Amino acid sequence: MTLSQAGVHDASPATAPEAPPPREETRRRTWPVAAGTVALLLALTALSLSVGAGEVGPGRVLDYLLDRGGARADGRLALVVGDLRLPRTVTALLVGAALGVAGAQLQSVTRNPLAETGLLGVNAGASLGVVLGIAVLGVQTSYGYLALAFGGAVLASTLVLLIAGSRGGGSPMRLVLGGSAVGATSGGLTGVLIVNSPEAYDRYRVWVLGSLAGVEGWTTLRQLAPALGAGLLLALLTTRPLTALALGDDLARGLGHRPGATRATVAFAVTLLTASAVALAGPVSFLGLLAGFLARAAAGPRIGRLTLLAGLFGAAVLTGADVLARVVARPFEAPVSVIVALVGAPALIAIVRSRRSAALALTDPAETAPPVRRAEPPAPKTDLLLRHGAWSLLLPRRALLASLGLAAALLAAVVVSAHAGQSELGLGCTFRAVFGYGERLDVLLVQKFRLGRIVAGLAAGAALGLAGCLTQTLARNRLATPELLGVNDGATAAVLISATASGTFGAWWAGPLGALAAVLVVILVSGGLGARGYRVLVVGLAMSALASAVIQVALARRSLNSAGSLYVWTSGSLNGRDYAIATPVLVGLAVLVPIALVVARRLAVLRFDDSVASALGVDPGRVRLVCLLLAVALAGLAVGVCGPVGFVALAAPVIAARLAGPARVPVLGSALTGALLVALADTLGRVLIGGVEIPVGIVTTVLGGPFLLLVLLGRKGSTA
Repeated sequence: MTLSQAGVHDASPATAPEAPPPREETRRRTWPVAAGTVALLLALTALSLSVGAGEVGPGRVLDYLLDRGGARADGRLALVVGDLRLPRTVTALLVGAALGVAGAQLQSVTRNPLAETGLLGVNAGASLGVVLGIAVLGVQTSYGYLALAFGGAVLASTLVLLIAGSRGGGSPMRLVLGGSAVGATSGGLTGVLIVNSPEAYDRYRVWVLGSLAGVEGWTTLRQLAPALGAGLLLALLTTRPLTALALGDDLARGLGHRPGATRATVAFAVTLLTASAVALAGPVSFLGLLAGFLARAAAGPRIGRLTLLAGLFGAAVLTGADVLARVVARPFEAPVSVIVALVGAPALIAIVRSRRSAALALTDPAETAPPVRRAEPPAPKTDLLLRHGAWSLLLPRRALLASLGLAAALLAAVVVSAHAGQSELGLGCTFRAVFGYGERLDVLLVQKFRLGRIVAGLAAGAALGLAGCLTQTLARNRLATPELLGVNDGATAAVLISATASGTFGAWWAGPLGALAAVLVVILVSGGLGARGYRVLVVGLAMSALASAVIQVALARRSLNSAGSLYVWTSGSLNGRDYAIATPVLVGLAVLVPIALVVARRLAVLRFDDSVASALGVDPGRVRLVCLLLAVALAGLAVGVCGPVGFVALAAPVIAARLAGPARVPVLGSALTGALLVALADTLGRVLIGGVEIPVGIVTTVLGGPFLLLVLLGRKGSTA
């Protein structure tokens, strides 16, 4: 995803720096920072060897390492230090360094400082491999998990490389979109397996948190050492080609490099490093992004120094997080990925808020006056003019026809959904029963027991589609969704917290409150809506990481039955939803849709430059604020009803825009399309596997990956 274009636009004026040029400044501080990081690594290594189970203090550890007084002959000391602490510490150092180097390489090759190591579908592929082994193959050993995780990660990233290399070579955009699509599809397939196997979910929810507690002895590390070494060697060999690639593909070719081969080599190196790390410690997310940020703050854009420092920072962060994981919840261990998120997210926010953030290359695509994007004017012949006395109304004919067609399709989807899985009631009888006609028993069956769930899905889908439309138009990017601001994760975490407090399922109102709290924190911490787009996105990613950590911990600490039902909801589910739960969303839509229709006219002006919009009498800041609040409220309501249903907020506005034409902001069409997508996905999830219900969010996620490739990697989407 080209996140460089997915945020709100910078309205703050550029100021000339008074300090020395960033390159000279970073050159002077790179090596002192590297030396300090090495010293910190040595201290953390000593601390990691000194704490943990076994009650062996630093003195005895030193005795073992130096073999003073025949200490290595002590069986208990050899077990604690030689077989547990020493392999675990070395693994933490290598895994952290691998993720750090992989993050820096991926950020460099995609020219996107927000790129993360899970971007190539590696984490999702590894998770799918492990779940397949548990649910289908009956694998129960750590070695089996390791082999399946590595195989799934390599297979997923290989598929990404094939997708990105097709039709003209692997550009950064194609790598990101291919990784997003494969990752989404793999994640959806993982969800399908998990919801149908409590045993698989019980093991998966522990593995997915990431931990080094399973490292015992040197066997697993020895098995993956060749892959780690090959990945680090490839990363070292690609530093010079990456430096040339940063100047542009044409200049890189002029210097004798091959951009396509360089990107493929970097992607392969990232795959080896990340797959090995996931196999050893589970999917420790966020670390590659954090290490790359820290390194870029210290080294600037120099690829060689950036890669070196990223490896050192990654090793230090993971080793420190592993030490904290062993001591904060004694005698138990905290998940290491949660510790990384809790420590790394505030550090990331502090970096992006600092005065030195210019060294991170976190600037919007145009620092000065951006080019004006000309919207296509509507053709007068295609509009329908209605007159009544002194009043007149101009209706766009194409958008009107698209909305009528979507409404008809939505009605058909409602009837099919009410009929699905119930063969004793004919399709015609179902159609009449939806409107209250027919036999009393048929009407009661359809309207009381089936239609409530359908209405809840329609309301949630309409809210998600409208929220996605507002966010994409606001950000001027078809890839922008409320998830970028931490809305979904914040709303989900709030509902789970309310469920923990009440002992039952969380209240619907917790979703909007959590979404609003997340966005307020993002806006306040990032410096307001006028802050740089990257700053808002970084804070949003940090907020999502924190909320995701809360979600995973909340699920891991509950009983299996309770956690299983909540996991289904966090995947996006309409099971048990009815009129009572749908009512708040319907009321919200009744209030917010008219407001969105009024704002849409002014929002369309924001497709131009801010100066042009101001000249036309539109206050860009006020319009952005209103649209952002509308999107947050709608997305929060939807999450409160059926959980975070994926891809609807992304797909609905894209489909509606194709139907209504590029000159319109498809507010009504996006709402209708979102409702239609959720209704169809819910129907498919109920009938696809006999006797088993697949949550609607998993269905949309599985189908969303191919949709992303179809729309965004097509002839017109290739340049998006």
